[in-house]
Amino acid sequence: MPYFLPSEVQDLSKRFGPWAVITGGTDGIGKQYAMQLARRGINIVIISRNPGKLQAVAKEIEKEHSVKTKVVVADFSKGAEVYPHIEDELKDIPVGILVNNVGVQYDYPMPLCETAPSKSWELINVNAGAVTAMTRLVLPGMVQRGRGAVVNVSSGSELQPLPLMTVYAATKAYVRSFTLAVREEYAPLGIYVQHLAPLFVSTKINAFSQRLLDGNLLVPDAATYARHAVNTLGRQQNTTGYWLHGIQNFFIKLPPVWLRTKVGMQLNDQFRQEYLQNAKIKSN
Repeated sequence: MPYFLPSEVQDLSKRFGPWAVITGGTDGIGKQYAMQLARRGINIVIISRNPGKLQAVAKEIEKEHSVKTKVVVADFSKGAEVYPHIEDELKDIPVGILVNNVGVQYDYPMPLCETAPSKSWELINVNAGAVTAMTRLVLPGMVQRGRGAVVNVSSGSELQPLPLMTVYAATKAYVRSFTLAVREEYAPLGIYVQHLAPLFVSTKINAFSQRLLDGNLLVPDAATYARHAVNTLGRQQNTTGYWLHGIQNFFIKLPPVWLRTKVGMQLNDQFRQEYLQNAKIKSN
């Protein structure tokens, strides 16, 4: 399986180009994915909203892997207004790999009417808007050069509607649909488009449940996940990125959608109660 093939077999720079852009590259999967690409000799552009974190991660990448880096400050939650700046910053960079990783999650599971409208728009702007706009931004250059890779990071929540994380799961279903359609449009032009859909990974985005993150064999840390996921780049068009997630994905899809939706509701309700109980304890 591609999860276990030696990473050194592939020369990603030769196949796709010498520069990669990673959105949301200062924490979690994004940071570790950038590290893995840099280890393979790829120059890195990281885009995120925190200038301090951007500079720190860029210095860490350069020190450990001796590649070039560039940072771009952008807050994707602001929507369309951020992209002219990003486009200007990338105009002289021959982007070979785009990793649409940036994403936001609920602070904790909650029903739709409990979700602030601003939070819903943040979820839409970041999770659906960024993948759309960034892909549109880099594709013309890739097409002109006749090569490139777009990696769109979705989530296992795309597999069925997910009550109490309704908007989040809907944005991830969008990412899947968008990715598969763009692939059909641009694969004939030499562009590799990967749909990457992890299940739970131990990152801040899932911090609403400490029980989920502590010592769970099925929940890898970001470094472990990224090491496996990068190894699938150019080898698998649709993947969870991690072998244990692949096994889980197989069994999750066996029951009908209506049953998976019910189970998802129950699981999220457990996470919700855990979070609210811990918040109550902390406030006392």
